[in-house]
Amino acid sequence: MSSLQPDFLQFFRELAANNDRDWFKAQKKRYESSVKRPFNELIALLIDRISAIDPTLLCSPNEAIFRIHRDVRFSADKSPYKTHAAALIAPGGRKGMHLPGVYLQFGPEHARLYSGVYQPDKDQLYRIRSAIAAQPDRFAGLISDPVFVEKFGAIQGEKNKRLAAEWTEAAERQPLLFNKSFYYFVEWPAEFILQDDLAERVVEYYLASRPLGKFFTEAVKG
Repeated sequence: MSSLQPDFLQFFRELAANNDRDWFKAQKKRYESSVKRPFNELIALLIDRISAIDPTLLCSPNEAIFRIHRDVRFSADKSPYKTHAAALIAPGGRKGMHLPGVYLQFGPEHARLYSGVYQPDKDQLYRIRSAIAAQPDRFAGLISDPVFVEKFGAIQGEKNKRLAAEWTEAAERQPLLFNKSFYYFVEWPAEFILQDDLAERVVEYYLASRPLGKFFTEAVKG
């Protein structure tokens, strides 16, 4: 039986319409029982299963799960709360965006699973591009693998308009060298998260992402 029940989604639907501290304070016990506790249980289970396959992804649920409070310091939207639950199972948990892991975001509109490399720094991006240029056939095989394509489609990410001269020739063969991020995701209907085999389905998608994730991990680590 899934640890997430229908009130998980209903809570966020109501929060979207009542995104203020007074409403949340009045609903705090409901948040703890319908959202925070079951989501923590799910992430703990997924960490156990995924880190058994790749021990480098071991982290605690506390490290993996993002706070529901929004950082509104530099935002015109001063709504205090996020209207979804999210976690990143990666080395260092939510601080590990630069390495492939499993990012989950569950809300009332949809559920998403992401992997890949998001906003690598300058040195990490250089190493990724170097790896793609040095191993074009391996990279092409990974992104065209039928299992990867079935599950995720294609690599996404913001692109540079121009590249340094050293990448020009390789980019003619592999346009993804223009990317500044290299992520891939699947989107499900929100109710997908209520199914009994949710953990198994997440692991299934993780396994589909793993070969390409290994390529990026090797590249980022040099």
